[in-house]
Amino acid sequence: MILQTTLTLAAAAVFINLWLFVRVVRVRMAERVIHGDGGNTLLLQRMRAQSNFIEHAPLFLILVASIELTGKGDSWLAVVGSLFMLARVSHGFGMDRAGSNLFRAGGMVVTLLTEIGLAVVAVLIGLQLM
Repeated sequence: MILQTTLTLAAAAVFINLWLFVRVVRVRMAERVIHGDGGNTLLLQRMRAQSNFIEHAPLFLILVASIELTGKGDSWLAVVGSLFMLARVSHGFGMDRAGSNLFRAGGMVVTLLTEIGLAVVAVLIGLQLM
């Protein structure tokens, strides 16, 4: 069985992570910071954006793959996965700004809602209620 949705979302996650990585490296090179954040606020924000992505993406992909393996995924799963990935990009942009902003907050809210939604679906499938 080929998990098309999971494969596509995993590939998207790699590209988003590479984008976030490049953003960190650019600041590191410009500011000549080899280790840590060097007290540079923008570097710290970009490092946290990438770290936050790495904290959320693996569990999300595990849920997507698990749901897809049950055969209950259908096209809605790809839509939810796309929303998650867009939210992570939004969060990455939002982390460049000082203080609260719509990109960061919106990215986190959509991330959490998609994760909670998939977790609920997984539980329902596990209990054979779906």
